[in-house]
Amino acid sequence: MTITYSFVNQKGGVGKTTTVVSLGAYLAEMGKKVLLIDLDPQGNATACLGVESFSKGTYDVILGNASAAECILSNTRLRISLLPSSPALAGARVELIEMQAREHRVEKALEPINGRYDYILIDCPPSLGLLTVNGLVAAKDGVIIPVQCEYLALEGLSQLMTTLDHAKARLNPGMTIRGLVLTMYDSRTNLARDVVEEVRTHFPGKVFKSIIPRTVRLAEAPSHGLPISVYAPQSTGGIAYRALANELLNADQV
Repeated sequence: MTITYSFVNQKGGVGKTTTVVSLGAYLAEMGKKVLLIDLDPQGNATACLGVESFSKGTYDVILGNASAAECILSNTRLRISLLPSSPALAGARVELIEMQAREHRVEKALEPINGRYDYILIDCPPSLGLLTVNGLVAAKDGVIIPVQCEYLALEGLSQLMTTLDHAKARLNPGMTIRGLVLTMYDSRTNLARDVVEEVRTHFPGKVFKSIIPRTVRLAEAPSHGLPISVYAPQSTGGIAYRALANELLNADQV
């Protein structure tokens, strides 16, 4: 069976897309069949994989104009598949309002391809709107929350948790928090260490041990259309994401 995770944080710039792409790339490198779904109209995950043009993507799937299988792109070099996004997806937020079962569009679209992949990783937009709700409903195996190691990142966690509770109660009773990933960690600052301690205190047993550092190589990789596993695998960021992928994979195989 396919393991499906959604990556969520309403705050932008926390390393969410970098985490989705990096984890997906390393899981693929470890022999897993991986599909990334770009559910963000900004299309950052799509750009991170070097995709510049395509005919159909997430927008067409959500509106029912095409099946997911028709729109999936395969990168043989990275051994990873992608359901791409474009700015057109922003329009879907308006069109979804009038649709029946609007919160379940992504979930239903993925049903025909269940079992074809070991992992489906969904990159949700930095908001708590209908697209993100669709991602939460489709997250059959849990939600992964990247948390930037800065004070303001903690401020938004309570609002996010409220949204997750509502989604679980109304739309996806089986939804769980798979884990929180601490990102953009700067070991030179007391604040970063304090944030790590506070997140671990508030979410005992839910925080991944692997911590992602703030590095230049991670910031550079998207401009080359490559994940860190290819661009700079021996960098501190590359090593950290490999450790995170191993941590996730080992836990999922228990």
